Amino acid sequence: MGETAKIILDGKTYEFPVIVGTENEKAIDISKLRAQSGYITLDNGFGNTGACLSAITFLDGEKGILRYRGYPVEQIAEKSTFVETAYLLIHGELPTAKESQAFSDSFTAHAELHKDMLNFFQGYPSTAHPMGILSAMLCSLSAYHPELLNPEPSPQEIKILAAQLLSKVRTISAYTYRKMNGLPFVPPRKDLKYIPNFLYMMFSTPKKEYKIDQTVVDALRALLILHADHEQNCSTSTVRVVGSSWANLFASISAGVCALWGPLHGGANQEVVEMLEQIKADGGNIQKYIDKAKAPDSNYRLMGFGHRVYKNFDPRAKIIKQKADEVLKKLGVHDPLLDIAMKLEEAVLKDEYFVKRKLYPNVDFYSGIIYKAMGIPVDMFTVMFAIGRMPGWIAHWKEMRENPDSKICRPRQVYNGKLQRDYVPIGKR
Repeated sequence: MGETAKIILDGKTYEFPVIVGTENEKAIDISKLRAQSGYITLDNGFGNTGACLSAITFLDGEKGILRYRGYPVEQIAEKSTFVETAYLLIHGELPTAKESQAFSDSFTAHAELHKDMLNFFQGYPSTAHPMGILSAMLCSLSAYHPELLNPEPSPQEIKILAAQLLSKVRTISAYTYRKMNGLPFVPPRKDLKYIPNFLYMMFSTPKKEYKIDQTVVDALRALLILHADHEQNCSTSTVRVVGSSWANLFASISAGVCALWGPLHGGANQEVVEMLEQIKADGGNIQKYIDKAKAPDSNYRLMGFGHRVYKNFDPRAKIIKQKADEVLKKLGVHDPLLDIAMKLEEAVLKDEYFVKRKLYPNVDFYSGIIYKAMGIPVDMFTVMFAIGRMPGWIAHWKEMRENPDSKICRPRQVYNGKLQRDYVPIGKR
């Protein structure tokens, strides 16, 4: 018998098995706690609760480790493509040349939206937040693909679902951007790869076709790969919770987009730019805001520094910093906000207060800088995050649905409201 944990309740001892993961992560399996004792655990925010066993991503925040299916994210970001990374996350192994080509071809085949869906965009005001549009449009795909709504999809149906979502999310996102800016839609091209096609659909105008810049493409490739999965975060958990009811993949992913929309999750890089704008509007005094963050009686903090998971360093930040430097140099962008960002980064990295607390720039700090340099508006930042996270969401939904032991998610609660009382009619209250 393996290691067990003992819990003593009301003088009675209960034993529960200890589960050990392949990276020596340990968990106490309390799945039978309530049935045996009548007790439940209380874990606000589920920070100490493992909701599943997963073979997709390993994350060690203390050591700054992030691996996709066992591969260090640094290697994937340097050598892989976004399409190949998506295949790896969803199917568990890197594709062969034949599998990679077939996967890429399926994106081309599913890139265009049904013509009736184009009318949906016209119904939204130009001020509509793009995340709201993205969530609604992704869920609406279910109406146009009823053949893919099988409650128990086959492996082939899941492949088609994945291709539909991965391909159409970039088309929807590009069209959302164009709707925001009053521009006509530019359909996808069959001769362009995933990222160049997205940039082409976003930035081409009736008078000028977007010129593909390889430095920009490479930076966006790295960003999408580094955002592709991040273990059981809020939006991924949302996808799994919704999918646990056997909701279809379109609905589950749409829910994930809504979770990502929250400023505590996907909106971090947007908050970085808003912070820089605040500093600029206040005269550009960087030291003032550094001192404000360091003040013992202040709740102010610099956005884009430190991470709730990574306690030493964010392994993605070093990669993205290099891409940010390359993009700014290649595009020759002269933006006061970017100047403030570079000066702020330099000052923080030299400040003992931040160094001692390991509050280094994270991936959100640099991703916001890159997106702004590319000409992507702040409201679209979280949409870019969603495009990158799509492979991870699909992979987790697929993993959960293929697990015969998966159950519908139904957390318990500890009720702390009023005791039973009798109803009093309104005239007698």
